[in-house]
Amino acid sequence: MGKTISCSVLLALVSCFLLQFGAALDTITPSKSIKDTEVIISQNGVFRLGFFSLANSSNRYVGILYHQIPVQTVVWVANRNRPLKDSSGILNISDDGNLAVLNGKNEILWSSNVNNTAPSTTTAQLRDSGNLVLSNGDDAGSSLWESFEDPSTAFIETMEISTDVKKGRKVELKSWKSIDDPSDGNFSLGIEPFNITELVIRNNNQLYFRSGPWNGNIFIGLILMYTDYLDGFEVVADNPQQPDSMTYEFSNESMLIYYELDSQGKFVEREWDMGKGEWSKNYPVIQIDCDVYGKCGAFGICDSTKEPICSCLKGFKPRNIEEWSRGNWSSGCIRTTLLQCERDNNNGSGAGQGDDGFLEMKMMKVPAFPARSSIINGECKDQCMNMKNCSCVAYAYDSGIGCMMWSGDLIDVQKFSTGGVDLYIRLPSSELDKGKSSKIIVITTVIAGIVVITISALFLWRRMAKHKGRNKKRKQIKHQFCSENIGENSIGVKLQQLPIINFEEIATATNNFNHAKKLGQGGFGPVYRGTLDDGKEIAVKRLSKASGQGLEEFMNEVVVISKLQHRNLVRLLGCCVEGEEKILVYEYMPNKSLDTFLFEKSNVFSFGVLLLEVVSGRRNTRFYNDQYALSLLGYAWKLWREGDIWGIVDKVILESESYSKNEKEIWRCIHIGLLCVQEFAKDRPTMPTVVSMLNSEISNLSTPKQPAFTQTPLTTQDVEDGFSLNYVTLTDFGGR
Repeated sequence: MGKTISCSVLLALVSCFLLQFGAALDTITPSKSIKDTEVIISQNGVFRLGFFSLANSSNRYVGILYHQIPVQTVVWVANRNRPLKDSSGILNISDDGNLAVLNGKNEILWSSNVNNTAPSTTTAQLRDSGNLVLSNGDDAGSSLWESFEDPSTAFIETMEISTDVKKGRKVELKSWKSIDDPSDGNFSLGIEPFNITELVIRNNNQLYFRSGPWNGNIFIGLILMYTDYLDGFEVVADNPQQPDSMTYEFSNESMLIYYELDSQGKFVEREWDMGKGEWSKNYPVIQIDCDVYGKCGAFGICDSTKEPICSCLKGFKPRNIEEWSRGNWSSGCIRTTLLQCERDNNNGSGAGQGDDGFLEMKMMKVPAFPARSSIINGECKDQCMNMKNCSCVAYAYDSGIGCMMWSGDLIDVQKFSTGGVDLYIRLPSSELDKGKSSKIIVITTVIAGIVVITISALFLWRRMAKHKGRNKKRKQIKHQFCSENIGENSIGVKLQQLPIINFEEIATATNNFNHAKKLGQGGFGPVYRGTLDDGKEIAVKRLSKASGQGLEEFMNEVVVISKLQHRNLVRLLGCCVEGEEKILVYEYMPNKSLDTFLFEKSNVFSFGVLLLEVVSGRRNTRFYNDQYALSLLGYAWKLWREGDIWGIVDKVILESESYSKNEKEIWRCIHIGLLCVQEFAKDRPTMPTVVSMLNSEISNLSTPKQPAFTQTPLTTQDVEDGFSLNYVTLTDFGGR
């Protein structure tokens, strides 16, 4: 035929063949095993079980994949930690009744590892849910083992993530080591009862992320969490008769969605986009540094809108100021003043709780490990205050939970821009009074500022009035000189359109053209530095009699330079023609300021474009996004604002083995690139600052603002126009 048949077509032909001969497509039995290239398929055709390899690897694995998706999508792997090295593998029901993966030497690489008393009647069925179930006979309740109870990195519909405290049993997701290696990675995701149930991610068994307590509707520590988002989800919590668990099932069968714990510890939603033919990546629960557990240490608060992101709670100070100044906040904070009840207890004088109070903090992610009380909101404060030995240091209230109280260190406190709950921190009255004193100081400062501004405005008004009178006098002088010296010829008409400065004023400004004021000598004549009456510094170019230039040449230079308007060109302020004197007056530019101006900001912009081009693998001048009609800069800015900046990274980088090691460096390059291409030059960093950023000498980067050229693609002409100043020869009147 001369045409290549795709794997999906071959699988469909195999399925039809098996159906024709009455074989069960979804079941493995003691007499029916599957070899490499063979598969079983669930009845609805959504899932298949068989052998596969991953990109950049020749290793072979047995796993469950989406069958009708053209992009290879693995949701479960059997021999994830012991891959096959060739295609000799087989999946069968072993003599002891276990489901097992064997290599060509009959060595067992993976087994369901259960005690089976009836191996001869055992079957393994791939169900429509994607669950592979090992059981005896047809009784659905007699399952010996299920893939849903030994999950990999994917969380699919009807699967349960659960924790059974009584049985000491957990069902949790385990990340892959990398995108090409499904062996056990560093991260796991599960349900933790704590005092109140939460969803957690651990990194090498250390707490890495927590969702905040479950209140019956949502996890209150997820900023993107809302009731509509959880439509289809079911969370069982605080029920002594059942293990804590989470599952989901959407009523809309046309949606194909699953969740994945990736190798970087991010838990993301993936939805199949039929139009694009790819999985879209949505709603990562970890989006910013503040989401990482305990980022700011004990009694620290993390706020992603501030720089630096960590600060101490009011009434607290850094435990280790040196570490804190270097951006290492793990040591946390300590109280600046003991609670009154602590002082009373130390003195043996009783509770004295009336001298302590509570600071209200709105829209917060509450600290870890709260104790729970079912009392109503109005009584939370009293109960916290009356607890013995100052043990209650904070409280909060949620209608679905009741009172939450904390003793000991407050860890993982985060400020939200929306959502969250109100948190009340216990402080001595002296710290609370400081807040009131601060308000008085602020009000006093504002009033004093208004008085100062009013007085300054009066002085400014008087100065402007005086300056206005001087300008009026100059205009009179201008008409006088124009009429007396050049008449109404064509040159005179041109000159009348330019500012004319009195010769006497120029002579005064340069101390009568004193040699000490001389900046240099050119073919035109000498150049002097001067200062006008209003304090403005000028550069005075005086035509030399020996220059050979007459009035015509002088006027041509005046007209040309006056029409060249650019922020990087020295500006012509005016001229003087009196008798034999022909003088040009320019703004004074300090020594070396012009090259700094040309090379303080345009090259930074081009370097930023280059950084984004390298990371994305796309040239800015040839980038075009059909959906949004954006340039590369505009597309990068859109992804940054949506919190999905990884969408711009070249797939070659994402799929490389070194990606996980260099993720922070890649993110830093994108961040620096966006800082370099900000719309206004004053916002862009200097090249020395960029070098320090790239070397991580500057650890905390500012938040970028909107780049230039974000609405339409940048053409080659735009780029050439943007940097053409590098090839213009200009005069610097600052001298050398």
